[in-house]
Amino acid sequence: MRVREAYASVAGLYIDLFGTEDKVHGDDLALIGRHLTGRPGPVLDLGCGPGHISGHLRGRGADAIGVDLVPEFIAHARAAHPGGDYRVGSLTGLSFADGSVGGILAWYSLIHLPPPELDGVLASFGRLLSPGGGLVIGFFTGDAVEPFDHKVTTGYRWPPDELAARLAAAGFVETERLLRASDGTHRPHGALAATYRGRLSGDGTLAVRAGLPLRS
Repeated sequence: MRVREAYASVAGLYIDLFGTEDKVHGDDLALIGRHLTGRPGPVLDLGCGPGHISGHLRGRGADAIGVDLVPEFIAHARAAHPGGDYRVGSLTGLSFADGSVGGILAWYSLIHLPPPELDGVLASFGRLLSPGGGLVIGFFTGDAVEPFDHKVTTGYRWPPDELAARLAAAGFVETERLLRASDGTHRPHGALAATYRGRLSGDGTLAVRAGLPLRS
């Protein structure tokens, strides 16, 4: 797979540059903590990389499970965070039961996903989450959905409102967003937090997994 091979080729450098909690902006860690701790059931850190945010969540009491395509990242995460639960896996091949997950973190793990594939992945997140489950997404912002030359492999920018609309179509209700402009070193950043309620049915009701409709 293109993304796995690209990150595997720079895994050591990536770990050195980004693989510790102090490399994550404090506002981002606070947002992640607000929406993904204190929930029943596991919290999946999908695209966990070196495992540092999973470790942060576990330190705050969450039953965090890190999942990543890159075996080198998982090996590092297991060594750096002994006792943590880290697994090799992909966004499109998750083996968790429907409705069994309390929260999902997709921190910059959707940026390499071709835009036509996003809706299917968001729908799969909804299937995994228990009713009221939380989702936090980190991404690069832009004025249009468009590719850019990411240093590892092609990435995609998303306008925050467009990404929020995709979340709504997949049954999520946005609960918070955080935006930062470029500081000359980092690209413009966005984070969206959302709660899963269910997909809209044809009569405008929200069909939840248990089969009981909720009026929006």
